[in-house]
Amino acid sequence: MKLATFEKTTPIGAVRRIGVVHGDQIIDLNFAYALYLTEQNDPRPYEMAGLIVPPDMIRFFEGGTASKAAATTVVAWVVERLADKVTITGARGETIVHALDEVKLLAPVPEPTNVFATMNSDRHMLNGLEKFGLGLPKAWHDTPAVYRSTNSGVAGSEDPILWPSYTEQLDYELECGIYIGKRGMNIPVERASEYIAAYTIYNDVSARDVLKKEISLYTGPAKGKCFANSNLMGPWAVTPDEVDPSNMRMVARINGEVWSEGNLNDIHWSFPQLIAHISKDEMLRPGDFISGGCIAFGSGLELDRWIQPGDVVELEIEGIGVLRNRVERRRGLDGVE
Repeated sequence: MKLATFEKTTPIGAVRRIGVVHGDQIIDLNFAYALYLTEQNDPRPYEMAGLIVPPDMIRFFEGGTASKAAATTVVAWVVERLADKVTITGARGETIVHALDEVKLLAPVPEPTNVFATMNSDRHMLNGLEKFGLGLPKAWHDTPAVYRSTNSGVAGSEDPILWPSYTEQLDYELECGIYIGKRGMNIPVERASEYIAAYTIYNDVSARDVLKKEISLYTGPAKGKCFANSNLMGPWAVTPDEVDPSNMRMVARINGEVWSEGNLNDIHWSFPQLIAHISKDEMLRPGDFISGGCIAFGSGLELDRWIQPGDVVELEIEGIGVLRNRVERRRGLDGVE
């Protein structure tokens, strides 16, 4: 399934929901399941739908196999009705199926509790460090290079890449990431795949000149990686049964021109290995995000080519889709909410 979080404009404002993408449409899972239960003569269809298929992605992940099974059942039910040209409207008049161009897609999990970023490709790491006059650390192959990024900078496909006021070298990174589907601590690598809820595309936008200074101070990435809309995810999240992480082609296009091309199998530490490492004496929770790291030649730094305001950055991963964002300069003064 292609799971998405979307916003729909209503007379009372924007409403956030989750759904499954089917062709050029998106099926509202919660409303669809309430209608399905209504037709099954369930006495409390909306209450049960809220418990089993809630309209929030983290809560949906928390529902585990029961929520996924219910979603699979109701999507098949809706698709069959669509094929038969049956009108689908909720018992209370709610819209069940939207055209994709009528809604705004958000990041699959708009507000993850944790964002774990990684540096995980030998070639990408070497390419980048050589630009900074450095070499691979001795511990590189002994332990995964993981750091926490900002969850307040998460944005989705079609959201702007906001050029920070303090950088002259902004860059993209072509990455794949996963969402955790259930709680776990000290997860053995042999069972870690069970904790993967879905895969998505990740653009780890980076201020390279700032990052270079931070590295020289022996500090982890901070303002070189953490700013508004620096963690771009989407356009949706695909469940593990629909992808093959051992062989997923990845492409980055700038204004339609291919700049980067590679495969997810370039990463050194697998997602199960990353999960096992990060969960050591630390609880992972549904909705937590873990990146697989930038693949070799998956950034402008390695090519000495730099994105500019007005550029359209498209990251595509086989089996998932295309994450598309335009680079924009900030306009006006920022306030405090």
